[in-house]
Amino acid sequence: MDKLRVCVLGGTGLVGQHMIKMLVEHPWFEIDMITASKKSAGKKYEEACKWLLDGEIPENVREITVVNTDLENISKNKPDFLLSALPSDVAEEIEIKLAKVGHKVVSNSSPMRMDEDIPLLNPEVNANHTELINFQKETRKWEGFIVKAPNCSTTILTLTLKPILDEYGIKAISVVTMQSVSGAGYAGVPSMAIIDNIIPYITKEENKIETETRKVLGKLKENKIKPINAFISATCTRVPVLYGHMEVVSIKTKEECEPKDAIKCMEKFRGKIQKMKLPTCPEKPIIVRKEEDRPQPRLDRYEGKGMSVVVGRIRKCKTMKGIKYIALGNNLIRGAAGVSILIAELLHKTNHI
Repeated sequence: MDKLRVCVLGGTGLVGQHMIKMLVEHPWFEIDMITASKKSAGKKYEEACKWLLDGEIPENVREITVVNTDLENISKNKPDFLLSALPSDVAEEIEIKLAKVGHKVVSNSSPMRMDEDIPLLNPEVNANHTELINFQKETRKWEGFIVKAPNCSTTILTLTLKPILDEYGIKAISVVTMQSVSGAGYAGVPSMAIIDNIIPYITKEENKIETETRKVLGKLKENKIKPINAFISATCTRVPVLYGHMEVVSIKTKEECEPKDAIKCMEKFRGKIQKMKLPTCPEKPIIVRKEEDRPQPRLDRYEGKGMSVVVGRIRKCKTMKGIKYIALGNNLIRGAAGVSILIAELLHKTNHI
């Protein structure tokens, strides 16, 4: 089949670079356009981008001329869809402009994630929320649409919660995150602040996890998402790890759930999209490790090519009267670039793009 032409918005940042690396050999999509800020516009990608990933800049994108992120430039090129890795402070305005005139936007940026008619997708968890797209277009009078990927920690968390929710129900969730420095971007955390240190606060992160998790795990009914009725408490920290967010999770279940039960339902979980054979979908979304000292970021962050979440230390939680465990996910692949591409694959398979 002819490949769909993709425009990557904000292609010089860390998430944008991961998107480009994952797209260069994609069987369904091809990079047709890369945008960035005015200071990068007009330069070849290899000149505009400080490449921070392993290996060299892919050969077939080096010579692409980066354009300024504006409506005229993008509309002139008529891409089949857009992947947005734009900073939050510029994303909302341009994404809305693009959707209004017919562009199909899959966005990793945080603005509008909690809007009622914006699907917030973690495909194995809530693929049916794509049904909001037609409602969104109708109510907003848009020719195109916007679909959002969740916050990176939310994506990792909700993937592990979904099988427990389906089998045993959930009353309450407590999560403490230990988030890598790459989650803040290349210049996000000064080395003097994070080396030999842990920072016990990340701006707006706790609220994102608490609100987005309810939406992602919620049920769609009559063009509205009814959030999961569960108490969620999050504490977020920044740790001196390059890649990989670790989460310490405790769950109060509605029905009794033993550790062996949790292990069984996590290991068999595939999500309803597995039968679609999406290229970026991991064979096993959740990988359970039985060793006492796993998961670990250095050892486990690239499981499933970075798209699987690794869970370990599944135990009984006497305080919460449920279970507790540790989860690890690659924040820039599963939590950002990879989940955005997986969403695009889902949208293509369901004839939205």
